[in-house]
Amino acid sequence: MSRFLTIGAAQIASATSDLEANFAKHHDYVARATALGVELLVFPELSLVGHYGAEALLDVVMTRDDPRLLELSRAAGDMEIIVGFVEEARGAQFYNAAAVLRNGRLRYIHRKINLPSYGRLIETKYYAHGRFVDTHMMTEDWVLGLLICADLYNPALAHLAFLHGATLLTAPISSGREAVGDEFDNPMSWATTIQFYAMMYGAPVVMTNRVGREGDLNFWGGSRIVDPFGRVLAQAGLTEELITARLDYADTRRARALLPTVRDSNLALVQRETNRLIDRLGVPDMVRREGDEDDR
Repeated sequence: MSRFLTIGAAQIASATSDLEANFAKHHDYVARATALGVELLVFPELSLVGHYGAEALLDVVMTRDDPRLLELSRAAGDMEIIVGFVEEARGAQFYNAAAVLRNGRLRYIHRKINLPSYGRLIETKYYAHGRFVDTHMMTEDWVLGLLICADLYNPALAHLAFLHGATLLTAPISSGREAVGDEFDNPMSWATTIQFYAMMYGAPVVMTNRVGREGDLNFWGGSRIVDPFGRVLAQAGLTEELITARLDYADTRRARALLPTVRDSNLALVQRETNRLIDRLGVPDMVRREGDEDDR
């Protein structure tokens, strides 16, 4: 049982829709991380295809057992890697997905749930919505939660990941300065969001962004690793970079003893109130419900 974990964030620029070039870069960063003793390496959202890779959708999709993914994982050996790609699933359903791979095998996969269609973001044009939140057990101590970019802007999804037992949250993102709008500060928003989740749930958080320019978006990097108290352990700049940090599970134990958010969550209340909302939210108030009396 390992109480320590050396983690890396591979902040890269992806070549839009160029799988060959992107796989080559991933192999390079896997080799660099291996030399540094990294045990978990996180690439950005859609790292293998680029932010706008889905514009060439049928040329970039891969199944989750694609030989190129498994070969990349074999090159990583015992190191677990999280890579972003467009997954082709049954029935020609396409997902913005992140795969957790180790020793030539797929260990876990997350399909993005919260697909943005605002500002300059049009993901619902290409992708089906993911439908689950779960965790991946790396060791007895380190249980990995994985959410992709805008998933973290639905706090309920992060809450579910931690209630499922996550002790570490990984966040591959693809954040351009202009994505939401001129008045929205994406770098500040992500810094605040990551620190909030770390402090609120007493868990380290790893956010990996991309850099460079794709289409009409400039990607600002700023990848970071924060500890369970929200303190920044490592932070990247504006260019391609590999950052690392060594996590100590003892810090998570102390943080959760001080602020037991997971322990005190009333899941039964949340379920009851959610079910009540399902019957009401979005229903016009003039629509009669069974049992209502119309006194008007």
